[in-house]
Amino acid sequence: MDQPDTQKQNSFAVVTHLDLPKAHEFNVGDTVRVNYKIKEGESFRVQPFEGVVIAKKNGGVSKTFTVRKIGSDSVGIERIFPLYSPNIESIKVVKQGQARRAKLYYLRGKKGREALKVKEVKKAS
Repeated sequence: MDQPDTQKQNSFAVVTHLDLPKAHEFNVGDTVRVNYKIKEGESFRVQPFEGVVIAKKNGGVSKTFTVRKIGSDSVGIERIFPLYSPNIESIKVVKQGQARRAKLYYLRGKKGREALKVKEVKKAS
């Protein structure tokens, strides 16, 4: 019985001590351009997706980040990317933003240019 348990522990140790690439230097609130490989038929093409990072989720090897952009007709488009996916060709920070929250889900309720503003609006009392 001890044999499977030690194998599980050894495999867990290998996964946690992998030399993962350095996490990309971007934060919630930054505007990023993600070049993502998409398979069409037999060939691959690169599709850029540019938007505001509204969330980052930590999970070791399975870290993800969510990018939101405003498409045509002012429709919000969100996409969740695994950070260590082999399909991500590059991640470039276009503009750094300053957010006072860890998750910017409140941007979902905004429309137009308001949805792209990252700084928190002060309310008059």
